[in-house]
Amino acid sequence: MNAKPRIVPAPPAWSSSLFTVGVTGTNGKTTTTAWVAAALRALGRPVARATTVGFFVDDELLPIERSYEGFLRGMKASLDRGGTHAAIELTSEALAQGFARAWPCNVGVFTNLTHDHLDAHGSPEHYLASKAQLFVSLPAGATAVLNASDPVFELLSEVLPPGVALRSYAVPSRGAPLGEPDLVATNVEVDFRGTRITCTSKDERLPRELRVRAVGDVYAENALAALLAAIAAGVPADAACAALASAPPPPGRFQIVSEAPWVVVDYAHSPDALARTVATARALADGGGGRLFVVFGAGGKRDKAKRPKMGEAARPADVVILTTDNPRDEDPADIARAIAEGLAGHGGVSTELDRARAIARACTEAGERDVVLVAGKGHETEQLVGSETRYFSDPEVALEALGARSRPPAP
Repeated sequence: MNAKPRIVPAPPAWSSSLFTVGVTGTNGKTTTTAWVAAALRALGRPVARATTVGFFVDDELLPIERSYEGFLRGMKASLDRGGTHAAIELTSEALAQGFARAWPCNVGVFTNLTHDHLDAHGSPEHYLASKAQLFVSLPAGATAVLNASDPVFELLSEVLPPGVALRSYAVPSRGAPLGEPDLVATNVEVDFRGTRITCTSKDERLPRELRVRAVGDVYAENALAALLAAIAAGVPADAACAALASAPPPPGRFQIVSEAPWVVVDYAHSPDALARTVATARALADGGGGRLFVVFGAGGKRDKAKRPKMGEAARPADVVILTTDNPRDEDPADIARAIAEGLAGHGGVSTELDRARAIARACTEAGERDVVLVAGKGHETEQLVGSETRYFSDPEVALEALGARSRPPAP
């Protein structure tokens, strides 16, 4: 028997009053969305921002449920306050259910596509097709902002409807740029104060340099994407650059908890995200003459195929402590063993399934020049164990472990 077609609700009549920038991709959605929203605020009106962190109007977190109905209430609240623009993070699951038709976007942004969520989609092809729904559904007059260094750039370019403008960006660390990108990063400099990006462009109105407070090469991609999206939404380039330079990174994205030792919490939970975060931490540790400790695990009952790849991503670390993430009703030891397959032959690997003890061990063993990266949960404050939901905060656990050694990062 054929499944019944999914009924997608029509967008409310007032939806056209909010110019919406939608952001999708595997990694960087939350950061890019937050930065787009920061740039949109330069227009002087309230800005709605919907991400996995929460629903905000400017900096106010609204107490609404995570559902389509809750989303509509949040957007209407922003409109009622005089808002004219919104930035929203779009997951592959939401797009697969028809969200891009239920709430059309004026600008669609693509960050990247890497291995993740195959448990939900069944195949890489379905995962990509779900992401592509944002761009297939763009109306005439809209703009697509695509990553020209991602292998799926050409495919997404081909599915754009007539009348949709294409803007693209590239950071060569992901791959050689395809086509002729509007904005290309030629040099990315990273330290614990942030990231500086030197650019070239075929458009003289676009900047030659961009700075963000987030730490990491990957944030160069997010910054270029956010800049092009904001300009497409009507924000002057210089105002957008200034907004991005002052915007804080979202919580849990290479969040510096302490220095001496440097302790960093990051949400990275896919092989690509972890590899890039580890590479950033490795470079910073080398620059300071220190070692790199990495503490992480993987979620239970989720995409088992990525676990050995997560292990491979952590290979550059001097010390790797495998621990528990959100095990749900799966045995954490089985998850750790699967990750360890990707670390075969690495002499610095151990397992501590109690996440608090794993973090504490890394923090107490690290010297003042060392870097401790705690990955996988980032901003999350819950841990799912069996049917139980427990309060758990990586930054709080790290600070408690450091005790008197804790030294907050310089502003």
